[in-house]
Amino acid sequence: MASDYTLNKASVPAKVVIKDLYKIFGTNPKMGLQHVRNGVNKTDLLDQYGQVLGLRDINVEMGEGQITVIMGLSGSGKSTLIRHLNRLIEPTAGEILVDGVDVMSYSKSQLRELRQSQMSMVFQKFALLPHRSVLVNAGMAMRIRGEEEDAINAEAYKWLERVGLKGVENQYPHQLSGGMQQRVGIARALTSNAPIMLMDEAFSALDPLIRTDMQNLLLELQKDLHKTIVFITHDLDEALKIADHLVILKDGHTVQQGEPQDILLNPCDPYIEDFVGDINRARVLRARSIMLPLSGELPSDTQGQVDHDDTLESIIARSGGDISHGFIVTKEGTPVGTIDMTAVLKALVPRISTDTGVRNY
Repeated sequence: MASDYTLNKASVPAKVVIKDLYKIFGTNPKMGLQHVRNGVNKTDLLDQYGQVLGLRDINVEMGEGQITVIMGLSGSGKSTLIRHLNRLIEPTAGEILVDGVDVMSYSKSQLRELRQSQMSMVFQKFALLPHRSVLVNAGMAMRIRGEEEDAINAEAYKWLERVGLKGVENQYPHQLSGGMQQRVGIARALTSNAPIMLMDEAFSALDPLIRTDMQNLLLELQKDLHKTIVFITHDLDEALKIADHLVILKDGHTVQQGEPQDILLNPCDPYIEDFVGDINRARVLRARSIMLPLSGELPSDTQGQVDHDDTLESIIARSGGDISHGFIVTKEGTPVGTIDMTAVLKALVPRISTDTGVRNY
């Protein structure tokens, strides 16, 4: 069970709030909505009424300055959901609040301002203009807003350098590797200076090593920028690595959401248990998730200190395999808990599926 230290983090204000969101695709979505609210599932809605259930009763709060990852298998509704945030797709019912204001009430000019200044988007297929230089692509958002060319270029140069593309400003997209093209896409989003970044399967088209580099780049940038990022993925390893808040969808509805470590330790549903069953828990779980909070004086029989964000894999290596070892857990040098190898080993064992009674290895 995760400690209070893990679960009761200081609350952050919500930047984006989704309330009671539904999306029905078809010739009569209002009729389809009524059937869904009466309990008709996705399969029956299509077979009996010819309507497609995209989203069902989605309620999510996305914290300001945090990375919210929305994940699920193909057809779960994750890409449909992210496109509702800037109203590229109109909901059948529900509210989408940005800074407390429902974007469904926006006029055309307000919606244009939202898309140009408040939300930037990074796409899976890069979406770069092939006949424009890297520099021009990076500054496109500012250029659309009609800002001065010198200011545009200065900002574009700055972010291209920040994402590791200094010196390629005058090249064209076809001259760059896939990873470099996606860096241009990230630089373009950052050059817009929008406080919210939408990233739809942004790294899934990349080779595994390049994908890891891009994940690390995103986390490095986020340490300084504190953007509100909505990140779509079907990869659980990626989600667990970068998410502050994880939302798992199935057939258009939310199965479980919360702090990723807590979901891994406490799956609420057989679907989630199966979903997390193949994860390398030693590389994903952190000391903070299984430690015991300090109660009183520091114990004297420990074998040193570990950081609250250290993986269980690193703690096992530190112990040398000795199950009698225990450690003080620190955060920024301050003791916050204790952890012993017995707790580490227990945490490595996946939950037993409540449906099958079979352990999910």
